[in-house]
Amino acid sequence: MANKPASFITEVAPAIPATGGAPARGPEYRATFAKDGPPPIPYESLYEMFSASVKKYPDNRCLGHREGEGYSWLTYSETGERVAAIGSALVKAGLQPHGRVGVYGANSPEWMIAMQACNRQNLYCVPLYDSLGEHAVEYIIKHSEATIAFSQSEKLGTLAKSLSNVDGLIKTVVYWGKPNAAAQQECEAAGAKVYSWAEFLQLGRDNPAQPVPPKAEDLCTIMYTSGTTGDPKGVMLSHTNVMAAIVTLQTFIAHVNMGLDHTDVYLSFLPLAHIFDRSAEELYLYLGASIGYWRGDIKGLMEDIGALRPTLFCGVPRVFDRIYAGVMAKVQEGSFVKKTLFNWGYSRKLHALQKGFAYNKAAPFFDKLVFSKIKEKLGGRVKLVVSGGAPLARHVEDFLKVAMCCRVIQGYGLTETCAASFIAVPEVTDHCGTVGPPQPVLSFRLQAVPEMNYDPMAHPPRGEVIVKGPSVFTGYYKAQDKTDEVLEADGWFHTGDIGELTATGALRIIDRAKNIFKLSQGEYVAVEKVEGIYKMNGAVEQIWVYGNSFENSLVAVVVPTPAKLQAIAAQVGAKGSVEELCHDGSVKKELLGQLAATAKEGKLKGFEQVRAIFIESPDNMFSVENELLTPTFKLKRAPLQKRYQAEIDAMYAALKAAEKPPRC
Repeated sequence: MANKPASFITEVAPAIPATGGAPARGPEYRATFAKDGPPPIPYESLYEMFSASVKKYPDNRCLGHREGEGYSWLTYSETGERVAAIGSALVKAGLQPHGRVGVYGANSPEWMIAMQACNRQNLYCVPLYDSLGEHAVEYIIKHSEATIAFSQSEKLGTLAKSLSNVDGLIKTVVYWGKPNAAAQQECEAAGAKVYSWAEFLQLGRDNPAQPVPPKAEDLCTIMYTSGTTGDPKGVMLSHTNVMAAIVTLQTFIAHVNMGLDHTDVYLSFLPLAHIFDRSAEELYLYLGASIGYWRGDIKGLMEDIGALRPTLFCGVPRVFDRIYAGVMAKVQEGSFVKKTLFNWGYSRKLHALQKGFAYNKAAPFFDKLVFSKIKEKLGGRVKLVVSGGAPLARHVEDFLKVAMCCRVIQGYGLTETCAASFIAVPEVTDHCGTVGPPQPVLSFRLQAVPEMNYDPMAHPPRGEVIVKGPSVFTGYYKAQDKTDEVLEADGWFHTGDIGELTATGALRIIDRAKNIFKLSQGEYVAVEKVEGIYKMNGAVEQIWVYGNSFENSLVAVVVPTPAKLQAIAAQVGAKGSVEELCHDGSVKKELLGQLAATAKEGKLKGFEQVRAIFIESPDNMFSVENELLTPTFKLKRAPLQKRYQAEIDAMYAALKAAEKPPRC
């Protein structure tokens, strides 16, 4: 086969040509060091795994929460006792094996203990998104048929409003945090018995129950995907699925000498309701390491980081985009000397990294003089930064590798694959801008997408990423039709993401199979690629690009960074508040010109460039709360179109008017 990637992946089955209308598939690949199959899973269930860690690491710090200036910790032994007590209380409350338990709130030790208690009693944990409103909570409770709900006290009011609309399903509510008498009364009026966390703990201690060890194939969770359209889908994950993800992560970490062990500390702030954070935390429990939880307030996150001083930092591109923008703004505001020193050091170190130098040997002088101050922002002890959830822009990845003075990698996975699907190998130059090779638990192929001109047999190979292995989910709850759309009978799962293989077998996510549209001239536009280019412009905080198949050009809604917007205004002589500047014609014209320059630098084709923009005030930026972003910060395109349809129509009308020849 031509252009066979080498080194990090190996071919275990040949390519499949297109037959009977089915698209062609490239060869089946596995990680080179796992070519003989997935590593063995040492435990039957997550309960067995956690119990082993409690026995092996009884005095290690397990779960911590912010208290005063520092963190207060529960040991593994203390955590295990609370898990047993909460599990016993669940039995006393009437739950039988395979019952469903909702958990609603920001990450906390109580969240994790409730989840481990579900594992102990062979119950299904049903995460309720901390950022979702009452209607989505109602939907998930009703769809999953949950009968008990744990809730952070701050979320108890929202939960209470939902209870009257869930057909009396919730019989028991347990809250942690400060009491909320009004919400408690509302829950009780809806027929639920309400316990404080302390009361429920005592109920379990007074009524000890034996564990009900799950079997490997039993579900541990029904995790609802946020989705960009429609109701969320309930992803059914078994104990084997999640255990496979844990084992494959541990195997990968050992193989690339990343050195994570029971002495490490993890900061939990990404939602535990999502698989990315859950997989990371389960890995830390497997290792006997420590998990410190943030306070749930984004304004205090940096203080939490400073108090905890984590050794591993996991984030999503939205978080890293903000870190990048914040640091670069400070650099621009600095003196000429500081700015020159930063830029000199940055270019020197980046060049050395691209030549293959290790992160701690690329520019030690500049690390000490310049970049150590940025590293301290993450506590000073971070030895690995991991980005997941969506593709990380290359310029942001380069920035993190230079400024954080540690290894930086991207990973890729979905809820349906327990997050751990592909991870870049640290300090491999070819893996920059990629998500690396497959995890040892998975096989993968690239499938042709003819309508988008993606061919797994071309150079480089491109196509839809399909994967297979023990970490792949068992199906969508109560939705066999949706399951059949993406999961084949022999186990191949269609991710819907378009990948490209590098020469050494690293995967680069370049597109989304469904996030394309055709313009009136017949050209296909991969919108996520276009948005990624425009986000390289420092004036862009957020951007949503739209194209209509009846039009021949793209338009966009841009949320600008306030400081850059004001700088543009100063350039063109415009004055007013940030809100007023967003509607200033001269500001819009200048910003559109700057975006055109960015498009040219990013080598966007003419039809891929936006021809008109609407500037949205930073006060109205896309968010989870206004339902324009998913909880993992992906754009919700249908709601965005509905929200900005009038602005879209106006932009297209103005473009058409400008194209009309003048009257004689």
